[in-house]
Amino acid sequence: MEQTEVMKPETLDDLIKILHKLFEGDSINVEEVQNIMESYESKPHEWMKYAKFDQFRYTRNLVDEGNGKFNLMILCWGEGHGSSIHDHTDSHCFMKLLQGQLKESLYEWPDRKSQGEMRQRSQRILQENQCAYINDSLGLHRVENVSHTESAVSLHLYSPPFQHCQTFDQRTGHKNVVKMTFWSKYGERTPFETTVSQENN
Repeated sequence: MEQTEVMKPETLDDLIKILHKLFEGDSINVEEVQNIMESYESKPHEWMKYAKFDQFRYTRNLVDEGNGKFNLMILCWGEGHGSSIHDHTDSHCFMKLLQGQLKESLYEWPDRKSQGEMRQRSQRILQENQCAYINDSLGLHRVENVSHTESAVSLHLYSPPFQHCQTFDQRTGHKNVVKMTFWSKYGERTPFETTVSQENN
C-alpha cells in the first residue's frame, strides 16, 4: 500500500491546514496526527498571540475549531500550575509542548466498589516539541508544570470537541462533572465567567 507523503508543517498555519485535511474523513490515524504535530517546530512568534497567562491558574485559549471536527487550543501554565486528574469524554487528546516542560501522570480509572486512593500507573516529563496522546481507554491523567521558575505552553487537539469532562479526587476517586471554558478565543479575551470552573486540559 502506498504511503501518502505528508508535508512537514513549517509554520503554525501550515500545521492547521494539514490538520484540517487529516480530519476531513470519519476515521482518525492517531499516529499520523501525532507525527504531524510533533514535526512542527515551535516558533514563539507564531503562537504568542494565543498565549494568554493568568496569575492563578492555567488557561485554555482557542486557536481553531477544525470545521467542527476538532478543537485546537494553546494552554498556558504558570509556575506550579496543574490540572486535576481528568478524563477526555471519549475524545482523542493530543498534547504538544511548545515551550518549557510538563509532567504527565497517568492514572487507572477508579474502582466503583472501593473508595480509596487512585492508582497511579506512570509519569513522565514531556519536553519541548514532544507530542503525547491519550484517550479514555488508556486511562486518566493529570498535567502539571512542576517548575518554580519557568512557565510552559502546550498545544492541544481534541477530536471530537467536548464541552464537559469529569475530574477525579486523587484520595477518594470521587468524580465531578465540570464545564469547559476558554480564557480566550482567536487571541481575544472571552467574557469573564465567574460561575464556571474550568478544570481540564
